[in-house]
Amino acid sequence: MLDAAVLPHIAVRAFPRLAMAFTAHAGAMSSQLRIGRVSLTGNYYSITTVTAQRSPCFVDPTLAALMVEQLEQCDRSGLTRSFARVVMPDHLHWVMQLKEGTLSRCVQSLKSRSAIAINAARVSEGTVWQRGYYDHLIRDGNDVRAQALYVMANPVRAGLAERIGEYPWAWCRWPLS
Repeated sequence: MLDAAVLPHIAVRAFPRLAMAFTAHAGAMSSQLRIGRVSLTGNYYSITTVTAQRSPCFVDPTLAALMVEQLEQCDRSGLTRSFARVVMPDHLHWVMQLKEGTLSRCVQSLKSRSAIAINAARVSEGTVWQRGYYDHLIRDGNDVRAQALYVMANPVRAGLAERIGEYPWAWCRWPLS
């Protein structure tokens, strides 16, 4: 289903009844979705989200482990199926399939739960994440593995590991050899 905001503005003006029909059936879509963002269950996404002020909070192994736990909780609860994840010092990469709800709600829930856990571990309050996130729709299910391997190479490109698979906060569903 598409939100009316996703339709080109010309189409909305030219076909107001069609736009009203899309809007009426867009209950599963978040009104916060940016133009061009499509959120459908079953789709594959690569998500990147950044910590507030690019704070390198995930250099702390306790906080990195909390973040991994929150990602795993998304899978256990049936919201997602993860294919790869990399918790970098100041951001997160996640390749997943949306199984339930909307993409924006899924990421919002992940960021909210992880912020609560991180603040509790640090015995502090405050913003953990920057607003928003970057998402890339993986249009072909066959490209999921390639995207997962690309994400897994991020620690190598950042100089945090010498080889794919040796960074402690990276995980991939497939063997990396």
